[in-house]
Amino acid sequence: MSANAFSVIRLSSRIILATWFATLAGCAATPSAVDLPAIDSWQARNDILRQVSSWEFKGRIAVKAGDDGFNARFNWSQHGDTFRATVAGPLGIGTVRIEGDGRGVTLTDEDGVETRLDDAETELRWRYGWTIPVESLRFWALGIPDPAVPGVTELDEQDRLLRLEQSDWFVEISRYAQGGGQQMPRVLTAKNLDTRVRMVIDRWLFFDN
Repeated sequence: MSANAFSVIRLSSRIILATWFATLAGCAATPSAVDLPAIDSWQARNDILRQVSSWEFKGRIAVKAGDDGFNARFNWSQHGDTFRATVAGPLGIGTVRIEGDGRGVTLTDEDGVETRLDDAETELRWRYGWTIPVESLRFWALGIPDPAVPGVTELDEQDRLLRLEQSDWFVEISRYAQGGGQQMPRVLTAKNLDTRVRMVIDRWLFFDN
């Protein structure tokens, strides 16, 4: 066999190996979306959704605080106790990223500057004039109360969360839609004395834990 033939074989082998490794890397980096188990009661909804540890949603958010407010794209991803929320485009300032790991919350502003937040709600209000209930929103978005905070719930005729009072926030879920094979919140509004947060969730994804 000629030297050129050996070169072609070696090159082909390298291409095949490179493609194989790239495929493996892509599979490892992209978890497969799954459907939720059947949810047929309020107790089942709480039990199942509290145990779901890896999920995300994409949607939109509107925040109004006093005379100020904005509309923006809003994405949330949750993996265990770690979350990442991005608010893209409020007041023309670019993308703000809020991340937490169960031990604290970090804000990355539109300039890429990271700041550790000791009190996320208070410091967001001080910095931007608006706030979101960062710690509890991961549960409210799923349509269940934050288990760490006492609350009063009201259910609809299908045993889904309709209204919730927790801390100083009043939450209402006015519409559900299909997500992960089950009925998940589509339109959620959370209000306190000075802030109104409205979320429209366009897409839910759930992943293997």
